[in-house]
Amino acid sequence: MAGLQLRYETGLTGEEYVRTEAWREARLERCPNHPHGGCSVARHGTYGRKTPPGAKVPRWYCRESHTTIGLLADCLSSHLPGTLDDLESVVVAAEGSSSLEAAANDVRRDAVELPGALRWVRRRVRLVHDVLARVIGLIPDRLSGCAATMVAVRARLGSAGALMQLRGLVAAQLRMLPSPLGFQPRGRGVPGRKPVFQHSMGPDPPPGAS
Repeated sequence: MAGLQLRYETGLTGEEYVRTEAWREARLERCPNHPHGGCSVARHGTYGRKTPPGAKVPRWYCRESHTTIGLLADCLSSHLPGTLDDLESVVVAAEGSSSLEAAANDVRRDAVELPGALRWVRRRVRLVHDVLARVIGLIPDRLSGCAATMVAVRARLGSAGALMQLRGLVAAQLRMLPSPLGFQPRGRGVPGRKPVFQHSMGPDPPPGAS
């Protein structure tokens, strides 16, 4: 059974989304596989997100195309746990740190050991920088000449919630853009680009490390 994600425009932060249970108000205007109607698309419950705690994503099911359709609120990362604001904060912290190791120690203060924390931060930096490089080319009127870093994009947009703002600015292309901003799972669509982040990524942890 195939699954699709579509944008649920709410303007809410992750905390507000959970507190108001905004998923209950979500409506699917038309099936993306049958925009002119003729299918039996119907509400198909919700599925939970681990973070933010209590968040749920409403979904529908089209029997004719064997497709589930989830409406993902603007505050939530796609195919990655957490919110876009939390993700943005991690990347900004990494860009401002002397090294990714320092950033990993800073942002992962839980029980995760350094090799695991480093992989966690490295992955988020790579994913965000890759998608920023793509988005800059889609909205040259806003981001022409901007470096593909979170700090630079924030400054250009004048917003500390730049990823959420970008999701709205490129709403028409979200199905073709990769996660965590767009809805295309990694490994599909346009081949990835090399990250432009200039920190040394450091050596990979030894096999078996976590």
